[in-house]
Amino acid sequence: MTTNVVHLHDVQPRSKFFTIWEKHRHTTVHWLVECFAEFLGVFFYVYAGVGSQVPFIVGPILSIDGLSSVLQIGLAYACGIIFAITICSSTSGGHFNPAVTITLMLFKGFPAFKAVRYIIAQILGGYIACLLIYVQWHDLITESELVLAAAGALDSALFTPQGPAGAFGLYVIPGLSLGRVFLNEFVTDVFLALVIWGSIDPTNVLVTPQLAPFVIAIAYAAAIWGFATPALAANPARDIGGRLAAMTIWGKQAAGGRYAAIAALTSIPATILGVFIHELFLTDYARVIPSAQREYMEVHHNHAHAHGKAASDASSNEKADLEHNA
Repeated sequence: MTTNVVHLHDVQPRSKFFTIWEKHRHTTVHWLVECFAEFLGVFFYVYAGVGSQVPFIVGPILSIDGLSSVLQIGLAYACGIIFAITICSSTSGGHFNPAVTITLMLFKGFPAFKAVRYIIAQILGGYIACLLIYVQWHDLITESELVLAAAGALDSALFTPQGPAGAFGLYVIPGLSLGRVFLNEFVTDVFLALVIWGSIDPTNVLVTPQLAPFVIAIAYAAAIWGFATPALAANPARDIGGRLAAMTIWGKQAAGGRYAAIAALTSIPATILGVFIHELFLTDYARVIPSAQREYMEVHHNHAHAHGKAASDASSNEKADLEHNA
């Protein structure tokens, strides 16, 4: 283990207020800090992505060209993922997805009670992001509803992917087979799980910790570009948070019917399967940990043990092994 460890407080002192806060941050309110990081990470992801979905839907209704596109939406969600991972993951471990949290609980021993708190924080992050976006776009969303009402199409279009509510709650195109919608969601989520798990594999010499956020982000963008049209949620926090926001704005009729269960739950078994496949066929504990990943793990180890606490992310067991072998 590296012995020449320099903490930020060794070279950059904080004010008295934040010094006192720092003591509580790592003790009594540590759980709150971690949950806030999960909340903020999902907020970044949803705020960036839904912020491009709204003009994509509202623009054609108001006959305004060029406001957004599927390409822009994919890139926006990718940017949100990059912001979430790079800014928030060092505090919470960077789950930002209930399916990921549940999978880490099953495969890496992430505490169940802590998982519940994380999932609540994640959904709340998506919910608040959608409500803020609605407020920011309120006038144009309301105008688009008036245009649809004048054309006699509001009731039939509002709760569809082409309606204003469809930017927040996720809905399926009328007439699509829910069986194939489920298959589309499941296969895409398995693909995403494989990319995520491969990107955070500490022995993956091609994906350094600095590159992982971008690889994961590109995977989400590719999923949106290829499979969003047949209906794709990809993250229960985005789906449930957005659906609750839509129900807050438009009432119970925004719930989404039978598709709501597919959107909210499918990614959980799909992510578990994707991770199982990776652990079974692609994970190899005989591999050597590259220097970049080792340094990353040491940084998190030293931060966790500086305050006598276990690491906040699910790789604490790996860090303990690293300490033992160093």
